[in-house]
Amino acid sequence: MAATAGASRNKRLIWLWTGIMVVFLYLPVACGLLASLNQGRYFTFPIRRWSTRWWERTLDSIEISILIQTSITIALIVTAISVVLAFCGALAFARYNWRGRTLFQRLVLLPIFFPQTVLGLALLLWFNMLGLPLSWQTAVFAHLVWIVPIVTLVISIQVYSFDPALEEAALDLGASRWQVMTEVTLPVLWPGIFSGALFAFLLSWGNFPLSLYTTGADSTVPEYLYAKMVAGYTPGVPTLGTISTAGAALVLLGGYAIVVLARRARSGR
Repeated sequence: MAATAGASRNKRLIWLWTGIMVVFLYLPVACGLLASLNQGRYFTFPIRRWSTRWWERTLDSIEISILIQTSITIALIVTAISVVLAFCGALAFARYNWRGRTLFQRLVLLPIFFPQTVLGLALLLWFNMLGLPLSWQTAVFAHLVWIVPIVTLVISIQVYSFDPALEEAALDLGASRWQVMTEVTLPVLWPGIFSGALFAFLLSWGNFPLSLYTTGADSTVPEYLYAKMVAGYTPGVPTLGTISTAGAALVLLGGYAIVVLARRARSGR
């Protein structure tokens, strides 16, 4: 009886702590939403006059549309390339024992520990040395340098729990290497691959330091928000910030929904 009461109390405390953390994290987002609904140029609370004109201006702006399109393009390309490179890297990182594996593990994770501003500056100098014009394509490369190691680490966690005996059993039953990869390895590692893809997209979408140094004449949503906060602030800034945060939240919720539906589909077989 005492154990049941203790478990119930712990569960309530966990829910309470979770609620406090959610409020702490998303209260600034709520303030941004309120600021975007204020008719005046600067945020005052309580709001005297509500208006959606800043939302209308933001959604009708061609500049904002180009910014969002550029950010999504970079994030999608980075996600696709990161998942492929990280999948191969994770197998070398955690699946196979080979000469130089320890050195490989250290080199792969090294970019994560560099401050992004230092990494962005180093890439900027490197691009200038090579004579490459800065654009969103160079930003893709810069994002990959930092994000691929993170995605590799995420997928490696799933690889560590992967039993090699499953592949060996499939080979013993006559499956080809390609069949083993597509019908055994990929399905087992799919949760890690999917999680890594979500990480890659969201990290690229919200990245500011690397984009600031490497996009050149192009610009992303985080760069635009920073520039407008420094000079030329309008309530379009919290409006676009709210859209960006809501979009990231939808990606997370959509990913969670896919995982839940996939589990239900497997359990229903």
